[in-house]
Amino acid sequence: MKILITGNMGYVGPGVVAQLRAALPDAKLIGFDMAYFGSCLTNAAILPERKLDVQLFGDIRNLPAELLQGVDAVVHLAAISNDPMGSRFENITLDVNYRSSVRLAEMAKDAGVRSFVFASSCSMYGAAEGAPKTEDSTLNPLTAYARSKVFTEADIKPLADENFTVTCLRFATACGMSDRLRLDLVLNDFVACAVSAGHISILSDGSPWRPLIHVKDMALAIEWAVNRDSKNGGQYLAVNAGSNSWNYQVHQLATAVAKEISGTQITLNTDAPPDKRSYCVNFDLFAKLAPAHQPRYTLEGTIKELAEGLSAVNFTDADFRNSKMMRLKVLTGLQDTGLINDDLEWTDKVAYIAERSSPFETV
Repeated sequence: MKILITGNMGYVGPGVVAQLRAALPDAKLIGFDMAYFGSCLTNAAILPERKLDVQLFGDIRNLPAELLQGVDAVVHLAAISNDPMGSRFENITLDVNYRSSVRLAEMAKDAGVRSFVFASSCSMYGAAEGAPKTEDSTLNPLTAYARSKVFTEADIKPLADENFTVTCLRFATACGMSDRLRLDLVLNDFVACAVSAGHISILSDGSPWRPLIHVKDMALAIEWAVNRDSKNGGQYLAVNAGSNSWNYQVHQLATAVAKEISGTQITLNTDAPPDKRSYCVNFDLFAKLAPAHQPRYTLEGTIKELAEGLSAVNFTDADFRNSKMMRLKVLTGLQDTGLINDDLEWTDKVAYIAERSSPFETV
């Protein structure tokens, strides 16, 4: 089996690579990434990409069609990955997250790929009142990032057929330790605040709802999707990926962190404008279709893991929101130093391919 993983050098990718390598030891795993965040390692025992057979560096907007020859499954993670980046780079977000995703799916189908797994998002429910949202609920995306997921799902759905199974995993908000940790995620942010300053400053009134999922449980869901038979969910499937027990209001997450990390104080920003992004999500369909690949992490265990992981790297930066632990800061830093341009393209036009026996070869 040959699997192409796009965006493998981000926050989610290392866990996906490790999960697929463990579950499918004989598979040929190929990574394709722009490598913006390749240097953002967090106490990794080894370079995560050593578990791949091939690592390619390139722009998803220009992925060569020939790279899909002989590929059995595509795991598509590559994206401008959060709301702050989507707001700053809105047009690029739609180009990378939407247009390039549809083009990739079309090329994959033309190349004979049998399984296409798209990392979608529950953020597409946006401002969602009432009962927890199911896959049939009205979509109300409020950001460029969320809109890009909605548009992509709509345009790749017609591609699915008996030879091309498409699975869109509408993930809950990611959290937990990774070999390339991000702190621009709500739970990770709160733990970082508690560890570095003993104080959590909630930037809203704390009332919005968020479903969460550990990054390694995301990898578990992706493993299931790669091998999903179309008889289990259909040729095209868009499914909420997470757990009903992981729906929390933001202030509940802060309280849970303070409980696990003693001495932590919490401050609410009562003057903040209302955060309209609030959605409670129903994950019953995922539980029915993937009973052996359900989330295994608990909130308490994830908080402890994050605290221990940050302590292991001697994390003490109370000003981390202005650091390289925030993905937007990494991109703007690369721009400020002239390494990438206004279109987020590398100014040094070099691409590489990595083989296990020879770590990096020119394409």
